Amino acid sequence: MLLGGAGLALAPRPRAALAQGAAAHTLRFIPQADVTAVDPMSTTSYGVRNHGHMCWDTLYGPDTDFVPRPQLAEGHVVERDGLRWVFTLREGIRFHDGEPIRASDAVASIRRWALRDSLGQSLAERTDAMRALDDRRFEIRLKAPFGVMLEALAKPSSYPCFIYPQRFAEVDPARPFTEVVGSGPYRFVAEERLSGARAVYRRFEEYKPAPVAPSLLGGAKLAHFERVDFRIMPDAGTASAAIQAGEIDWWEQVAPDLRPVMRRHRDIILERVDFGGLMAMLRFNHLHPPFDDPAIRRALLHSVNQTDFMTAIMGDDRSLWSDGMGVFPRSSPLANDEGIGAMTGPRSTAAAQAALRAAGYAGQKVTVLHPTDVVNNNTLTTVLTDTLKRSGLNAESATSDWGTVLQRRANREAPDRGGWNALVVLFGGIDLANPGQHPLLRANGANAWFGWPTSPALEALRDAWFAAGPMADQQVVARRIQAQFWQDLPFIPLGQYFIDSAWRRDISGVQKGMALPINVRRG
Repeated sequence: MLLGGAGLALAPRPRAALAQGAAAHTLRFIPQADVTAVDPMSTTSYGVRNHGHMCWDTLYGPDTDFVPRPQLAEGHVVERDGLRWVFTLREGIRFHDGEPIRASDAVASIRRWALRDSLGQSLAERTDAMRALDDRRFEIRLKAPFGVMLEALAKPSSYPCFIYPQRFAEVDPARPFTEVVGSGPYRFVAEERLSGARAVYRRFEEYKPAPVAPSLLGGAKLAHFERVDFRIMPDAGTASAAIQAGEIDWWEQVAPDLRPVMRRHRDIILERVDFGGLMAMLRFNHLHPPFDDPAIRRALLHSVNQTDFMTAIMGDDRSLWSDGMGVFPRSSPLANDEGIGAMTGPRSTAAAQAALRAAGYAGQKVTVLHPTDVVNNNTLTTVLTDTLKRSGLNAESATSDWGTVLQRRANREAPDRGGWNALVVLFGGIDLANPGQHPLLRANGANAWFGWPTSPALEALRDAWFAAGPMADQQVVARRIQAQFWQDLPFIPLGQYFIDSAWRRDISGVQKGMALPINVRRG
């Protein structure tokens, strides 16, 4: 049986009145961060992720209930007790260069994605063969069932499985491509790109949206605007003034202290779009001293105070943040309190100093990557560096812009050769909901996310989660994972917080789940 959504007629794009002028055809959007690279496989930066969803489509996408729905795929069949999947692409879909999107492009794109993504790696480990059957059909033959196949292919964040032309998909992810030939509703306008200031997208007139009603990324992706301008404004005061003056249509992430200003403005809507929130985490580099030693990592459990980190960026309003956080965000059914006393017990820098001495810390310099042009990262890193110093570590901030941090965190060399020891990482709850997709929980050494931890015990428990079946069984495994986590400590949770989005009242169609400038219109 071919699985897919029932067809719905889509209304034609509305034509704005000429009297509204050029602004009626342009959406002016302040993203949370600059588009520092055009290849979405080169970084997990959410600024680059959002750029990816503008330019490329995935085979499946999550709807507003996060149920995978066909996107570039027309549907699929599952045979041989889940060991053979055959996917069919929609007819008439094209890349921005006019070439048809073929099954061979999809196969090459999945292979490239599987080199980087944690779910992709798990799929590759279970794959016996993958090949195109003809221009529209391809098969994946498995050695073992992979029940989260559609969730993996529909993954919307932290390395989505975008479909590229085969010639781009065959480029090693370690060598990011610099030209954009997309499969999505907007074209990237490279000649108007201005680093640190602007990224521009124009509607791809030949785009063929999925024939179902819009629903986040699991339905039609509609380009109601001829042009979308990403305006990079790291200064919150400047962004606030711009949206109040009508120079900007949508501010993706409102600075917490400016929420009252946005709420009082009669022409601005302030709402929470992403209910999964964001988790802040201290990520260690496990390749070099001192954090190659788990005892030294665990010493910081005595002194890291999640409340300090959360109040530094969100203030005292407890509705905006949570402490007492473990591995998973509050929005995940796998969140649990196993071993949570490591974060909720009495905090003591003296105890951390004693634990560091007992672990044999020899005073090595600790280089903390510190982006100064992203507000929350800057504040959290300031708190982190101070905490590390008071805990007895010889810590120093390596200050730079966000783009430089993204480049440097990929450097596996020692800190004195351009590498690093620690950094603050922010991920949305959407990326951390389970062990299969949680990037910082993967502990497979050289193939792990930046920081490269190794833990055979955590990897074995991750495999146990894949095989667990019903949610009650998954929750049992999740508790075992969190118990092991406090021993191996690939990262330390710093808390979870929630950010609101603001847009002008004449903008409609903003969908809940992710703040993406797709499917919105003026009026």
